[in-house]
Amino acid sequence: MEAYLAVADDVKLGQNVTLAKFINLYGCTIGDNTKIGAFVEVQKNAYIGNNCKISSHTFICEGVVVEDNVFIGHNVTFINDLYPRATTASGQLQSESDWSAGSTVVKKGASIGSSTTLLCGITVGEHAIVGAGSVVTRDVPPYCIVAGNPARFLRSIAHKIDEEQHSQPQSAT
Repeated sequence: MEAYLAVADDVKLGQNVTLAKFINLYGCTIGDNTKIGAFVEVQKNAYIGNNCKISSHTFICEGVVVEDNVFIGHNVTFINDLYPRATTASGQLQSESDWSAGSTVVKKGASIGSSTTLLCGITVGEHAIVGAGSVVTRDVPPYCIVAGNPARFLRSIAHKIDEEQHSQPQSAT
């Protein structure tokens, strides 16, 4: 299987990470118990927390932080440059020194639907849900559902999260 993996030596993999074939990881951190699907690229200086599921054909670029327990659907794309250019003003191809990566944070427990695009400079709040095919151009509040192009607030889900937490069996301490 290693013949179909491109995992650079500088990748920090947590324990029990599951990697599908045909992935490209370099300079990133992947937390414990996280599953990475096929045809996923995670670039340098990206961070993925514990217990995440990153579905196939997803692109996670430099500057993205995915906290714990996050679901990312198929074909999700993160953007880290709001004004991308191939060349400098003098016509030379840009290098790393000609721009800086924007940041994006996906907070704990959030879910990002398939084929979503997320622009940089935003935060997706805790336990928020982004509907499939959305284009996220601004912050997503915690405990809500957004969808569309651009993604717009649909409704709050805080009461559903509370119900789920109260219906879970409590462990004895």
